[in-house]
Amino acid sequence: MHLWDTAPQRQSDLAAEFDTDSASMTRTVQRLERPGFVRRRPDPTDGRATLVEATAAGLALRSRIEQLWNELEADTVDDMPTSQQRQLLRGLARLETNLSSATAGDTGLAGCAPDADRSRG
Repeated sequence: MHLWDTAPQRQSDLAAEFDTDSASMTRTVQRLERPGFVRRRPDPTDGRATLVEATAAGLALRSRIEQLWNELEADTVDDMPTSQQRQLLRGLARLETNLSSATAGDTGLAGCAPDADRSRG
């Protein structure tokens, strides 16, 4: 959706925009590139960088995606006053911040090994 409203973007800028790492963004772009929704090309001003842009096939999805997004919003928050929607967004942003802080540097394996005493049960 972001590429519909912007000029071609550097892949590294997309990773920053979506708060993800370069490897994850590469995989995402590859998944969109395979069916022809985006294309990658070298940045003419910086040969080390790659630009990503929406294709005609990707742009053709816009109205359907926007319709689905509007339906999702209607199903989830339409009956909530705007102030409550803002409060919910602030709460979710706080949750994201807390989770990011808690997992910073975490390899994902901490606490996964069963305690020897508990496993004998």
